[in-house]
Amino acid sequence: MADVARQAGVSVATVSKVVNGRYGVAQSTLDRVQQVISDLGYEASLGASSLRSHRTNVIGILVAEFEPFSTELLKGASSAIGATGYELLAYSGGARGAEVGWERRYLSRLGGTLIDGAIIVTPTVVDAANGIPVVAIDPHTGPSGSTPTVDADNFAGAVMATEHLIALGHRRIGHVGGRPDLESARLREAGYRSAMAAAGLPVDESLVVNGGYRAETAGQPARAMLTGPDRPTAVFAANDLSAIRTVEVAHEVGLRVPEDLSVIGFDNVPESALCDPPLTTISQPLRDIGAQALRLLVDLLNEREVPTHLRLPTSLVERGSTRRLA
Repeated sequence: MADVARQAGVSVATVSKVVNGRYGVAQSTLDRVQQVISDLGYEASLGASSLRSHRTNVIGILVAEFEPFSTELLKGASSAIGATGYELLAYSGGARGAEVGWERRYLSRLGGTLIDGAIIVTPTVVDAANGIPVVAIDPHTGPSGSTPTVDADNFAGAVMATEHLIALGHRRIGHVGGRPDLESARLREAGYRSAMAAAGLPVDESLVVNGGYRAETAGQPARAMLTGPDRPTAVFAANDLSAIRTVEVAHEVGLRVPEDLSVIGFDNVPESALCDPPLTTISQPLRDIGAQALRLLVDLLNEREVPTHLRLPTSLVERGSTRRLA
């Protein structure tokens, strides 16, 4: 503020009045000070502002890591922030985020001094509010009555994926599952099993493998499935990253997709449209989920009543990685 005062030819007290929106400054002086502030790129410290007003007007979106799923959610939250009067801070602690309880540490670091509330993406626990309003997206253990949550219909999406393969004539359908500790993975496997049972098709347990939701962990289980004595003709992978890796493994072992093997994923992240062939997938509206979570949190900050759980529908996106069984 001393730099602004010196350049504008006014006192530090006058700059303080302008910055904090207080009365007693002539319009011409106000305009001059604001122009100098703009020229110098001056911004008030969020920490100092929060000490004075107990508000920063900043919302945090906290993720264990930045990967395609969380990045799409962030894009949705960012698109909805403009009209709210808040700013958005995206934060990740990197590899430490894989540990149970990472959200508590993040909130302890940021809550109350840098952010007024937080959106937490796939938290390991949902009771980590730490004194500030929190909305959870797709928590590990599923919706909780104490914290508003937003997710997609994982079960219905998995049924849709499996029914798509069945409708194409496939009967030996494998499943590359997600992390077994996550509710979303459990629901997607349950949807797969439900659709198989409804069609009167047995599930070969040797064709149900744990892909861990990551390309690096899905490769070996997919390879074992596709090189076994009685491989599947189609695979439903619990997320797009696992599905894309399954397609790559199929090519590595000499299988053509979709001529020899149909593959369907889940999420519809941008990478799904860019692989070869483009991936058929179940789309969950990731950007809309991010935007809905942002609006819920703003309502919480404004002390409005909000629903405890929003579940958004999924849809089938047909591309080139599935085809009718010859």
